[in-house]
Parts: sequence; C-alpha cells; structure tokens
Amino acid sequence: MKEKILAYLKGKHDYMSGDDISSRLGISRQGLWKHIQELKDTGYDIVAVPHLGYRLESSPDRLSGLEVSHGLDTKFIARKVHYFDYLSSTMDFAMQLGMRCEPAGSIVVAESQTKGRGRLGRSWVSPKYKGIYFSLILRPRIPPSASPVLTLLTAVSICEAIKRASGLEARIKWPNDIFISGKKAAGILTEMNAETDKVNFVVIGIGLNVNNDRKSLVPHATSLKEQLGHAMPRLVVFQELLRVLEENYFLFEEGGPGPVIEKWRNSNITIGNRVKVHFQDSHIEGQALDIDNDGSLLIRKDSGLVQKIFSGDVSHLR
Repeated sequence: MKEKILAYLKGKHDYMSGDDISSRLGISRQGLWKHIQELKDTGYDIVAVPHLGYRLESSPDRLSGLEVSHGLDTKFIARKVHYFDYLSSTMDFAMQLGMRCEPAGSIVVAESQTKGRGRLGRSWVSPKYKGIYFSLILRPRIPPSASPVLTLLTAVSICEAIKRASGLEARIKWPNDIFISGKKAAGILTEMNAETDKVNFVVIGIGLNVNNDRKSLVPHATSLKEQLGHAMPRLVVFQELLRVLEENYFLFEEGGPGPVIEKWRNSNITIGNRVKVHFQDSHIEGQALDIDNDGSLLIRKDSGLVQKIFSGDVSHLR
C-alpha cells in the first residue's frame, strides 16, 4: 500500500487531497495517515497541509522497487524488483528465484548484505546505504560455453554507467574487477544453472562502492565518493547501470560476442601486461595477449606457448 501511495505522490507536483488518495486506494483517512507516517519514518519528506492534502518534497536515497522503477523505462531489466533492507546474499536469493522460474530481468537488491560474496569464496563488504548490491537473473539462449561473455558484458556496462553518471573513468582487470585510479571499485560474480547444451538461467551479482567512506573500504579499494570528493545519489548510478546493462545485452543478442568483446578491449588494463594467473592449485606467468571470443584470456608464456585461461585470479606484474 505504501508503494501505491508514493506512486500517487510522485506523479503529482502539487498537493493531493487525502480524500482523493483514500478513495482511489480504498482505504480510510486514518489508514492513509498511518502509511504516510511510516513513509516519513523511513526518510520520505511528505508535507501535510489542512484543506490541501499531502505533497512529496523529497525521497531518501533508497533502492526500493518504486524508486528504481520510477523513470527507468527499460524493456525487461528491473521490471520486477525484490528489495530488502538486509539480506544474507542477493546471489543466494536470486539463485533460488531462478530455480522457481523467475522471469528474466528480475533483480534482487539489498541495502546491506550480511554474507555478501565474490569470486573464489571471498566476501564482499556491504555497508548499509553506501553501495549498490544486487543480482540480476538472465535466461540467455546460448550454450554454456558462451556464458563467460556475460561477465565481460557486465564489466563493460559498469564502466560505461560510472562514466555516464559521474564522469569517472573506470577500467577492467580480467575477468571481473573494476578499477578507478588503480583501486578496486566494483566486482562481479556470475553463476549459472545449465544442462550439457543449454543454459537454464544465469545470475550476475554486482557490488559497486558508491558512497563508501575510507573507513568502510578494505585496503586497495575505492568508491565513487572517494574519487569525486563528494557523495553521489546511488539511485542515479543504479538506474544508469540497469539501462546500460540492457543496452549491452541487446547488443550481445543482436551481434554476438564481437561488439561486447571489442568494448571490453577498449576498457581493460590487463592486455599487454605481464601477469601471473592463479587457477585451481597452480599458476602460470606470461604476457597477456588478448581475450578470445569465449571470454578466455590468452597468455604467451616465456616458452612461447600461448595458453587459454578460462578462469583464475590475475595479478599484474608490471
């Protein structure tokens, strides 16, 4: 009910009478007043004037379904939003939804995670109301071998969204780390449910540091706020990211991996560097030459042999 009340208030710049809202929603004036008070308690600045009604002056920087959907205008991404104040992990919840035939484009958003996780079992620190923590469900019609390109697509989208929203230049370290000024600002986790020749669904998790202060950042990490010197409206960044994700997903559907991979090449900081890649229980060193159309990293070892790496933890040596 509170979301319906907000929808009415957001759609009108002047006062809206309590009688009008109550009759449209089929609730009493007392019930309306109670919901208005609850909204005010969560940070909405709603002015009430006798004989005029209610007017929304400002909204808190929250990533609720109503806030995210208002003015978004995407075709399928974030048409359905599962929003939580606290959640153990958006990835875990989204994977459960995927198993229950949740439609493609649905997102799971949390203001804070108690067990946020990244690649290789690492944790993702998720302080409340500071960053953007969400997971996106996709159902691409691709073979499992093509799914790594979705991680590259997501990395490109994060860089483009950061540029559009803040003007900052973000870069990608293969396969999924987003850096600004040499420090990590965002990470991506991709998990898949598939059969031998068919992807049932993919869940892409994103953690982006937006208004994190230095004290809430782990070593060698940064945030948009730290880079800009001032806070950013998280909703603005989030909506831009959702739009760009959809744009690049349609680009991938229409043109295959080529256009996405070319964008990735233009934004990466890995190709051309000497790297050490840790994978499974071993590692290799060499020159990062390029990425293949399946998203794998091509490394020329000192022996001259070129090896494809499909996953691993990359360190830049120089």
